[in-house]
Amino acid sequence: MYAISDNEAPAAWPILRDRTEALGFGMPSDARTGALLRMLAASKPGGRLLEIGTGTGLATAWLLSGMDASAQLVSVDNDPTVQAVARDVLGDDPRVAFALDDGVEFLRAQRAGTFDLVFADAWPGKYEALNVALALVKPGGFFIGDDMLPQPNWPEGHQSRVDGLLSEFRALPDWAVVAPSWGSGFVIASRRPQCSAEHNKGWLHRRAPSTLRP
Repeated sequence: MYAISDNEAPAAWPILRDRTEALGFGMPSDARTGALLRMLAASKPGGRLLEIGTGTGLATAWLLSGMDASAQLVSVDNDPTVQAVARDVLGDDPRVAFALDDGVEFLRAQRAGTFDLVFADAWPGKYEALNVALALVKPGGFFIGDDMLPQPNWPEGHQSRVDGLLSEFRALPDWAVVAPSWGSGFVIASRRPQCSAEHNKGWLHRRAPSTLRP
């Protein structure tokens, strides 16, 4: 299996990793997740990217390492303690803006079709307000959700939520979807150019699946 060495990681990665461990934060993104995010971010020169769930900034650092000088990243979290680590280590980079906000409320405040990449690393954007998060993705853009494989911190019964989520993604019209069993497990979806954000949002509302919340 492909392994990621510290030499391949962003310069801020070891610092963030050490501070994450010192803080005792139990939901860090691993290096394989980071490498995937860096590759996808690099495919969007001048793009506008969104991360739901800053945590301590581990994934944020990888996203930034793939972005070009004109790309912009917004990273959202509702926990000031963990996000403070990311702000301290990465906050001088003018390409990133940190928002301390409820994830669902933030998503609902955005205009449809305004992000080239949405990375959902929290409950909002995956199991809450998925329809809203998908509506934000531009044609040709990406949605990435992680932790699709069993994790030690999963609550009881969470596997059924994951299974339901993956089923909904496979049924999405006008999206190309893949769910690789690599790293923490991912669902990666790209909006086909002919698919409008409003069309997809309306479809999701009509289906009103039990696994999603509006």
